[in-house]
Formats: sequence, C-alpha cells, structure tokens
Amino acid sequence: MAGPALLFVKQLGEGSFGSVSLYQGLRYDGTVASVAVKTSDRQHAESLFREVQILSEFKGCTRIVQCYDTRVKASLNQLNGRVEYKIPLEYAPGGSLSSFINKFKDDKLPDPMIRDFTRMLLEGLATIHAHGYVHCDLKPENILVFPSYVNNNGVWRSSFQLKISDFGLSRREGDSSWWEPSRPFAGTSIYMSPNSVSYGETEKDLDLWSLGCCVLEMYTGKRPWWHKNYEADDLMKDKEPLISSDLPLEAKLFILTCFARRTKDASRLLKHVFVGGDGRKKNTQPSHVSDKFDLQLANFIRNNVSKTQSIRVPPAATQVMPHKTIMA
Repeated sequence: MAGPALLFVKQLGEGSFGSVSLYQGLRYDGTVASVAVKTSDRQHAESLFREVQILSEFKGCTRIVQCYDTRVKASLNQLNGRVEYKIPLEYAPGGSLSSFINKFKDDKLPDPMIRDFTRMLLEGLATIHAHGYVHCDLKPENILVFPSYVNNNGVWRSSFQLKISDFGLSRREGDSSWWEPSRPFAGTSIYMSPNSVSYGETEKDLDLWSLGCCVLEMYTGKRPWWHKNYEADDLMKDKEPLISSDLPLEAKLFILTCFARRTKDASRLLKHVFVGGDGRKKNTQPSHVSDKFDLQLANFIRNNVSKTQSIRVPPAATQVMPHKTIMA
C-alpha cells in the first residue's frame, strides 16, 4: 500500500530560471522524506531538459546532487493556466554553501573545513569531467551542504558533505556554441575564466578557475573581484582576483594552480598538498537512493500530473533531449 503523497512545505529559492520548493511526506518506516522540486516556465524549460539529461548520467555519484526522475514533467498550473516544467531533486538540509558561509563569523570558514570542502568539490569536478562535461557555473550558490552526525566513542560530532548542483548551463567539453562577443559569459561573470570570456573556451580550466574563486570566497567571506569594479576587460588582460596575503601558503599555491592555464585537471589537483594529497581517504563510493523513497517520489509525480495531454516542447529543448518523453 502506497504511503501518503508528498506535500508542499515552502519555497526554497527563486531565480531567473524559476523556483525551487520543498515537498515532504512519510516513508513506509514513518520517517520524513524530503524532495526539492525545481520548476520553470516554458521560456526557461531548456535548462531543465539539459539538467535532467546530465544528472541521469550521475546516478549514485556522492558529490553530485541526485535527480529522482529521468524525464522533465509538465503540468498545467490551475491558478494561471500556464504549463510548468518540473524535476524532483535531492533536498539539501544545510542549504547552499553561500548561505552556510554566512553563518560563520566574518563569513569565513575555518581552514581545515575549507581544505575538506575543496577536496569534495574536486571529487565532484573529477566525476563531471570524466563524463565529458564542464559545469560552467560553479559558485557557492550552486554547491549544496548536507549535514551528518557521527558517533565517535559515544560523542556525537557533526560533519558536512558537499554536492555540486544546477547543471542547467553545463556543456560538453569543447562546446563553444554559446559564446558571443556581446554575451561572453557561460555562467556567472565573476567566476569565469579568461579563456572562456575571451574565446568561449569550454574546457576543464573553466571549472577549476571557478573553484579557485570559491576557495578564495570561503577564506575571505568576499566575492571574487571585491577589491574593484569587475570588468570583463580584466580577464581579457589575463588578470585574476586578488589573493589575500594572510591566506596559508598552501592555499595560495592551490588557488594559483587553479588560475594557471592548461596545467592541471581535477584528478591531479586531488594530489595537491592543500587537500591532503594521496594520504587522505577519498569518499568516492556511490550513494544509493532507497527503492521505497523512489516509489514515494514516483507517487508524488503522479499526484502532480493529473492529466495526460500533448504539449508543444520548446525547439531548443527538443534538441537537448530529442528522445525524452514529457507528460502533462
């Protein structure tokens, strides 16, 4: 017998793409199941089609947020009569890395935590790049925090795991079709690399440059380019964000390596002394979602898709996922 349907709890965030909302319900064992539902309108549906296609290749990857379906579902909003496109995603109780940083004094994370978080992000990027993708929009808002608790000799200690999310702007490595001189940014401008801005290069270097910016932000509590008015010309002149003088030497060397051209990849950077090199245990085993949870999420999808009807798919979306089915 199926458990109760998942019910709307609250809206988690809203952006230019649409919104993300939290839904909850009871699993068969009585525990609470949570799911984040990402919703877009017809105009922004293309990013959802791209995201669900890419996430379907990362099932069980511990450093990538999980999607609980392989299709974008469409339904009619009874309030405004518009078609909405939805995908169900893994819910992060700790919110984004950006909101997590804001909870600390001066918006700065402690050094050991930054090193650990950087290692996790490198593991995620190594997986993404091994599949031939470039994330293109790595930033604290697109990194999710998952709290956990470990019993160590009778003492409960908290720890945190990071997962990379939001693949709506991701591209295949080498795909520069998005680039135009009037629109030179693949993702968020202040996290972009010089080559991506100047030439539209969509390579691993772009994500690693963005990672260097994220590491800076975790140390300083400030966005990259905080010291001046950011201009794309700065990147075209091969300038880089200011690296604070009070950072640990190993952190400075790591960030400079992230900013260097064509000299590294995520797998090699996992050997860097800043993240513990080969001496630290790496969490690369896949995490699996329970079958019961999957069934409950399927029930949620069915409850939110009341009628089957034909709808017109945006041409750009059909190019991204020409073999996928959508229901409304």
